[in-house]
Amino acid sequence: MRNYILLMLMAAAVSYLCTPMARSLAQRMRVFTPIRARDVHSEPVPRLGGMAIFLAIGLALLVASQMSFLRGIFEGSQAIWGILAGAAIVTVVGIADDVWDLHWMLKLAGQILAAFTVAWLGVRIVVLPIGELMVESIPLQYVVTIFLIVLTMNAINFVDGLDGLAAGVAVIGGVAFFVTTYWVTRFSFPTDYSNLATLIMAALIGACVGFLPHNFFPAKIFMGDAGSMLIGLLLASSAIAATTQIGGDMFNRVNGFPAFMPILLPFAVMLLPLLDLVLAVARRTARRRSPFSADRGHLHHKLIDAGYSHPKAVLMMYLWSAIIAFGVVAFAFFPWQWVLAIDAVVVVAAVTGTLHPWVGRPEDKQPTA
Repeated sequence: MRNYILLMLMAAAVSYLCTPMARSLAQRMRVFTPIRARDVHSEPVPRLGGMAIFLAIGLALLVASQMSFLRGIFEGSQAIWGILAGAAIVTVVGIADDVWDLHWMLKLAGQILAAFTVAWLGVRIVVLPIGELMVESIPLQYVVTIFLIVLTMNAINFVDGLDGLAAGVAVIGGVAFFVTTYWVTRFSFPTDYSNLATLIMAALIGACVGFLPHNFFPAKIFMGDAGSMLIGLLLASSAIAATTQIGGDMFNRVNGFPAFMPILLPFAVMLLPLLDLVLAVARRTARRRSPFSADRGHLHHKLIDAGYSHPKAVLMMYLWSAIIAFGVVAFAFFPWQWVLAIDAVVVVAAVTGTLHPWVGRPEDKQPTA
């Protein structure tokens, strides 16, 4: 654990120190997020924050490759190099989009190339933990893997609409994922509990924590598409690596959910962004618009329209991310009956609190005769 914590702190420090440099570069290049009708900020904000996040993660992984505890991850397979290569590709594509506003088809092609690189170098869906169902077809492994990675990249990109939202959601989901993969790996392999998914999450958590002070309301810089797509690729790649490296049999201590936990947790961690993505696609398709066209119908926009302030809307999204992610993680540590009961109470309380602006909004009263 000390090694992972050290890498988190290092990634946080590098991200925190590099973000002002990325902001300065964006200002010199005049790379600003324009003011649009659907946006909630009132002044142009520099982007390219994804560069700082990528540098922090890259440096943390470079240091990890020299640690005896983690060296086997780098020497044992090409998987880590595939994730790094995919991260580099998607960061370059994201920076290009932030600077020149690429056509959505060109950006999608870059996402597919990055996801293909990850799959080509070893991180692929080869087994579904539910019933240990093997995906024996190599082409099918590629298709499923690329689809999941591209889906997650766009989900994180869609949710990145308020100051600090995407980075905060990534930290919350990353911590939940980190705790579970670390615990399961340590329990299953007491002599060597280094793990690829845990390592990637440690670097990602640190980089996002270091970026957040610059990005929380009022944001001094945005991560841009480079940052949101990078976060999505790392979350999805780590989830796929975890389901491959840690089979369902190793979750036998999960109280009543041994077969479902490996595949349920990644979806729980990313449920909020994925839900927002599905709703956005359905909404835009119903209006006969491109699923990639922008609008003001995202979940965070609904909170703002209901009367939440900018930071309170972000904190509400944080709350729901934590409830979903840690509500599922708790099944790995405590009796499922207790977890289910507590989760139900927490969800009811959160729903009540979330809907309060709508329910408590005073109606226009007509004067009595």
